[in-house]
Amino acid sequence: MTKSNLDVQAVFMDRDGTIGGTGHFIHPRDFELYPNAKEAIMLLKTSGIKVFAFTNQYRISRGEVTVQDFEEQFREYGFDQSYICPHEQECSCRKPKPAMLLHASEQHDLDLSKCVVIGDVGDTDMLAAHAVGATKIMVRTGWGESSLTKFRDKWTETEPDYIAEDIWDAVQWIIHGREFRK
Repeated sequence: MTKSNLDVQAVFMDRDGTIGGTGHFIHPRDFELYPNAKEAIMLLKTSGIKVFAFTNQYRISRGEVTVQDFEEQFREYGFDQSYICPHEQECSCRKPKPAMLLHASEQHDLDLSKCVVIGDVGDTDMLAAHAVGATKIMVRTGWGESSLTKFRDKWTETEPDYIAEDIWDAVQWIIHGREFRK
């Protein structure tokens, strides 16, 4: 299944391992984007697609970083808004639960079946997207390769709609739809 930019309302992007970093927590002051990540975000925005950060960050609950540190970082990168689960313990918003996506849907009047989730972890990002009927793009960066192989048994109930090399490849697939990668 592919979507063209004409029917995609919003794209939700995970942070660690998807737009930069290693897949492990890195404080916002030390975090580095992957090459072309900021350009990928801007390409979506200039195509009329809202771009949201969508991330589990339990270090907030430990006092190691603040929600504001992340919100500031995401604004700097060009995100329209950020959805951040700060909890370490089980909660309603921590991926793979879809509460962050549902909250964004309510706030921005989104049809989640016309939205895309890009992430590097199958048993969080892909399962949250699956729960709301969003298009699922798995990137091979961060934990992506391991999610597709070693940890594939943790999310067997769904398949990604597209497996991208990186965030730039994922955004090209969204923008160019069926014409891209034939």
